[in-house]
Amino acid sequence: MNPLRDILRAAPDSSGRWLNDPAGTVPLAEIAAATCLGTDAAVLAGRSVVLVTGRQRAAVMALVALDGLVRRLVLVPPDIATDRLGTILADATADAIVTDRDPAAFAGFGVPVLEITWESHAVPEARHSAHDTEWVLLTSGTTGPPKLVVHSREGLTGAIAPPRPGDAPPVWGTFYDIRRYGGLQILFRALLGTGSLVLADAAEPVADHLARLGAQGVTHLSGTPSQWRRALMSPAIGRIAPRYVRLSGEIADQAVLDALRRAFPDAAIGHAYASTEAGVGFEVTDGREGFPAALVHGSGPVAMKVVDGSLRLRSTRTATRYVKGGMALADADGFVDSGDMVEQRGDRFFFAGRRGGIVNVGGLKVHPEEVEAAINRHDAVRMSLVRARPSPITGAIVVADVVLADGAGTDEAALKRDIVAFCRGALPPHKVPAQIRFVPALAMAPTGKIARHG
Repeated sequence: MNPLRDILRAAPDSSGRWLNDPAGTVPLAEIAAATCLGTDAAVLAGRSVVLVTGRQRAAVMALVALDGLVRRLVLVPPDIATDRLGTILADATADAIVTDRDPAAFAGFGVPVLEITWESHAVPEARHSAHDTEWVLLTSGTTGPPKLVVHSREGLTGAIAPPRPGDAPPVWGTFYDIRRYGGLQILFRALLGTGSLVLADAAEPVADHLARLGAQGVTHLSGTPSQWRRALMSPAIGRIAPRYVRLSGEIADQAVLDALRRAFPDAAIGHAYASTEAGVGFEVTDGREGFPAALVHGSGPVAMKVVDGSLRLRSTRTATRYVKGGMALADADGFVDSGDMVEQRGDRFFFAGRRGGIVNVGGLKVHPEEVEAAINRHDAVRMSLVRARPSPITGAIVVADVVLADGAGTDEAALKRDIVAFCRGALPPHKVPAQIRFVPALAMAPTGKIARHG
């Protein structure tokens, strides 16, 4: 498989494509023509390399420089604590660190450190791919320490369809970080297609990011439902007019799908199912939450089954293994257990929540996400977070933090009563929140998902 650099250099239209971040715009042709690692790049040939960068642009430059050169490439998200890095280096049998940070910060790890620079070190016209580089991603770590998951680039890009003749070159944007699975998918769509890419920045205010997306003419934009809800709350949402909107990473409930349809009436809106281990499973484009049961019971490139309520997937897009031995990624038949619980109602499956996130209320199970979906359907609600609070009688009760929509009103007591009554009409009694608290915002995890604690 040709490395990314050679693909970009061979693309006939690469001169008109670009990468944008808060620092400015750089042509993709310039990234393909020069290496950010100088003459030191050759020493990394066939090595296991851990990429630790602050800026996403630096990560893109390094990925283009290292694909096909190194044996293993580990992408470290920016939120990983320094005390975790030693374990990652050991698990990956790392030979070097590549970074845009001060190399002195990694002096105690006992491996060489190469610094990313933006200098014009020319790359030979022809460079043979000596290695089919392993791409190693970290799981989100929501249920324990992050795991190192091995993918091939072929598997990572297996769900990407070639551009259709005559289509205008897209301008991709994503709220994700490209060092995580969801963001990397969008990066590949830009690099391997005909488009350009607008990168996010964790420190950039939402309104500024939306304004920059609008200024760059974004046409295809992706993010988690939580990221989209936060964007919809910003007055700057009117600065963008994407023709394709994509959600993934969390359950896309009907409330957020309907809100996006109102905001972007002319856009194609889809929610995709994917995970770091299982890869891209499917996309739903009918405007409804959940997914057709035919996807499980039918045939296609991705085989799916439901075992004890948990969705399992098998395809060429799934990861090959965990880096650390002793942990099975798939069962004997090659299916990856996603840990996402689903329920079939009629001809459709609906996501209930994560297997490890169940709240026990008097011996009855409650998926917080199911309650959130009900609360979010209330006209006065923008988003919510449901959690458990200890109770001496039932073991736990359901409580909810709620962000109100603009214009919801100021009578908080009346609003709380109305939301509870709304939930009683949609949920069994044990799932109805016993307490509602109004909050100005909900915390977001670095993964782009709503932050859940404990």
